[in-house]
Amino acid sequence: MKSIISSCIIMLTVLQIAAQEKQEIFFADPTIYVQNGKYYLTGTGGGKGKPGFSVLESTDLKSWASPAGTKGPAYMILSKGDQTYGTDGFWAPQIFKANNTYYLAYTASEQTALAQSSSLLGPYRQKEAVPIDGSAKNIDPFVFKDDDGKYYLYHVRFNKGNYLWVAEFNLKEGKIKPVTLKKCFDQTESWEATPNFESVPIMEGPTVFKLKNKYYLFYSANHFKNIDYSVGYAISDSPYGPWTKQKDSPIIHRSVTGENGSGHGDLFKGLDGELYYVYHVHFDSGQVSPRRTRIVPVVKQWDAQASIYKFSVKRDEIIVPVLK
Repeated sequence: MKSIISSCIIMLTVLQIAAQEKQEIFFADPTIYVQNGKYYLTGTGGGKGKPGFSVLESTDLKSWASPAGTKGPAYMILSKGDQTYGTDGFWAPQIFKANNTYYLAYTASEQTALAQSSSLLGPYRQKEAVPIDGSAKNIDPFVFKDDDGKYYLYHVRFNKGNYLWVAEFNLKEGKIKPVTLKKCFDQTESWEATPNFESVPIMEGPTVFKLKNKYYLFYSANHFKNIDYSVGYAISDSPYGPWTKQKDSPIIHRSVTGENGSGHGDLFKGLDGELYYVYHVHFDSGQVSPRRTRIVPVVKQWDAQASIYKFSVKRDEIIVPVLK
């Protein structure tokens, strides 16, 4: 294990030295949307002091800039007070499209919210500046559409810890169906609770997709300040579970990436047809924030005996995205 960690550290050090000539990107909880031959990156903390969310554009995942035709170092797609919910804590966005409308699910003031736009680049606004479910604090939204057209909101709710929940979601109304609300699972695995940073149970940052009638839920565990913040996955036959956590988790961890706090991101399909996971890492070995953005190719392999896909990452192909 030590040799693996050492080689990862050497590899990332080389990448970081190469990136020093250009400015690294500091989106935490990042997500990437792909459209018309381009990648669009957003996340927590990208507004350069402005509450809300900015976006960057790329064609190769390596070099990024404000979208073509826009001005300024931080092009905002959603801003505080511009027909949007929340006053602070703008975290963990997700962009998706439905019925020719673009949506931005996000966290603000420890509530999930949903804004929309006719354009990918926004501005994203709400007809009424309200949260999705104001009955309790909830964060880290991920909206998933099933094959039957139903939508589900995966998110985090608080109860002496951060736990993943799911509920059927009415996209038109922007509300969950409360009677369908269900907790996904408890903290059960040793990797989900390491002693390097003491905290209540924390599981967050969900991404869900479906392959061959199986549901795959990727999530992060441990406190984000923990050096062992990492990503694992679970599988189910239903969007509500029960979920079977996979024994090869975590697939993204400091022992794999060579950097502390590797987690909380999103899966996406690249222009080359391959899967990637975008995530954040600690600033360095002694400092958590501002968190740096990373992208890693994901390997999907069919397990015929178990009739499921298994996932791993290409640890030697981690991308350090930079500004042009």
